Amino acid sequence: MCTSVVINKNKTLIGFNLDILDMEYRVSKDSKGVYIEINDAVEGWMPLFGGNSRGEFVGMPTCWPFDSRSNPIDGSINVINLDIDLLLQNKTFEETKYLVENNHICSVSGTTFMSSISDKNGNVLYIIPGQGQLYFEKPEYKVMTNFSPFKMNSEEHPWMGWDRYKKATEAIESRLNDDFDVNDLFEVLKKASQEVCPTVVSMVYDVTDKSIYWCENRKWDKVFKHSFN
Repeated sequence: MCTSVVINKNKTLIGFNLDILDMEYRVSKDSKGVYIEINDAVEGWMPLFGGNSRGEFVGMPTCWPFDSRSNPIDGSINVINLDIDLLLQNKTFEETKYLVENNHICSVSGTTFMSSISDKNGNVLYIIPGQGQLYFEKPEYKVMTNFSPFKMNSEEHPWMGWDRYKKATEAIESRLNDDFDVNDLFEVLKKASQEVCPTVVSMVYDVTDKSIYWCENRKWDKVFKHSFN
């Protein structure tokens, strides 16, 4: 599942809801980033989502319905590896954008993982394996849930998150002004949160102030903070 939001007003703010079911997760942090890690049976703990000290953020919703064009082929680059390399600062946003524009990007067999990544300036790159990429130069706002931005709601699926997309965009537009802040974005994430496939982490990155805030399991009154010096 998941919902990813980028806002560019007086501040650049990134919001992310991680919605998962029956998966082990943890939030970890160090001087270079705050990471939401998933415990994979083969790879162990994998830092798949979060923000780093350069001002970059990685969100990776699952795309529904599945599109077989995202399956790996010879010579393709896996979107998960791209995301981890950016999050851990092994590659820059510009290097990632170049790779995406000049290579075939895949996901894992049978599942289409998308990606919403952004840089310190609020520029946004959507990566939809097997379908293409979309680049937005400092948009006022962008929202990604679990449907392909190339298809929108032309192909319906129970998990595509069209309802969350509408809730998030309506919540943003109802309060969007130059002073849109961290609390406003948490309210948007609250509107888009879920219980059936539960929202386990809600994270906001105030890129302008170099601080990341998060809460777990929809406990909106218990927010943690990590600032980068």
